[in-house]
Amino acid sequence: MAGIFDKVKDTLNSYRTPGYFKKLDHKWTMVVDLDMCNGCGACVAGCYAENNLPVVGKEDCGKSRAFSWLRIERYVDGEYPDVKVKFIPVMCQHCMKAPCEIGCPVYATYHNQDGLNVQVYNRCVGTFTCATYCTYDVRRFNWFSYKWPKPLDQQLNPDVTVREMGVMEKCTFCIQRITAAKDKAKDEGRGVKDGEVLPACCQSCPTNALVFGDLQDPESRVAKMVNNPRKYRLLEELNTDPSVIYLKRVMNDGKSEE
Repeated sequence: MAGIFDKVKDTLNSYRTPGYFKKLDHKWTMVVDLDMCNGCGACVAGCYAENNLPVVGKEDCGKSRAFSWLRIERYVDGEYPDVKVKFIPVMCQHCMKAPCEIGCPVYATYHNQDGLNVQVYNRCVGTFTCATYCTYDVRRFNWFSYKWPKPLDQQLNPDVTVREMGVMEKCTFCIQRITAAKDKAKDEGRGVKDGEVLPACCQSCPTNALVFGDLQDPESRVAKMVNNPRKYRLLEELNTDPSVIYLKRVMNDGKSEE
C-alpha cells in the first residue's frame, strides 16, 4: 500500500510543479461547437466503427452496460411547461488533472507526453475505480468478451486491438491515428501539421462541429477557437482542467445560452 500512496503523492506533486504542462510534446485538444451540432449521432457511429466497439443491445443497456465511448447526452432545461430538451456530445475529457489517474490502484491510466489520458489495457485489472472517480461517466467496463457475427467481423479495424472481458476503456482521441500522423511526420523530418490528425468523430461529423488539433500550435484551428467568448468546459468548477472545450449555442435573440 505504501507504494500506491507514494505514486499518488508523486503525481499530485508533479501537477503542482511550475511549468509542468509546458513540458508536453503536444496538447491535443478538441473543440465542440454546439451551435453547429445537430445531434445526428454520426460521430457516435464513426467512433463505433473506428475503435471496434461492440453493440451490446437493449438488455445490457438497461443494466447500465452501455458501451459507447462517445454519447449524445440529452438534458432538460427550464421548468414545465416552458421546457426545452437539449443535447451535447460527451466523451472522455482527457483532463489534465484527471481524478481517474489518481484513483487507479495499478496505474493503468496516466497522462502521456501528448497531453492524453491513456488507458493501458494489459495493466488494467478491472477494479472499476477509475469509473467511480470519473467526473463525466465516460469510462466503460468490458463485461464480456464480445463477438462479432460474420460477416461483421471483417469490418474490425486492424489498427485497434479488440479488448477482452474485465478491462476498462474509454475514448482515446483515436490515438492510433495520432501515432500514425506522428510517425509519418518523423519520417519526413517535420512536425505534425494542423488538420493532419483527424479522429473518427471529427471525420464523421457532417457539420464540422468537432475540431481537433494541437493547442500548443498557435496557428492551429483549436488554438484560435479557444479564444471565442462562447467557450466553456464541462463542470470546470471541479478543476479537472478538461482538454475538451465547448462553444455555447447562439439563441434566436443572438445571445449565447447559459
